[in-house]
Amino acid sequence: MIVTELAHYLHDTRRAALRDLSHRFDTDPEALRGMLDTLERKGRVRRLPANTPCGGGCCQCDPASIEIYEWVD
Repeated sequence: MIVTELAHYLHDTRRAALRDLSHRFDTDPEALRGMLDTLERKGRVRRLPANTPCGGGCCQCDPASIEIYEWVD
């Protein structure tokens, strides 16, 4: 997977949790963090603050343990 694919996915979905991205791209979360850091430095995505709800509505995850990234227009 390349950074461009990740960028396209986040552009289309607008927001995604690191765990979901890891499953979607079948990639280690640490590898994704590196790519997301690159996109964040370029101003394309931002990491949302801890305790930001994922919006899934299931309430099964501890919000403090979820890393959510959002596309920046």
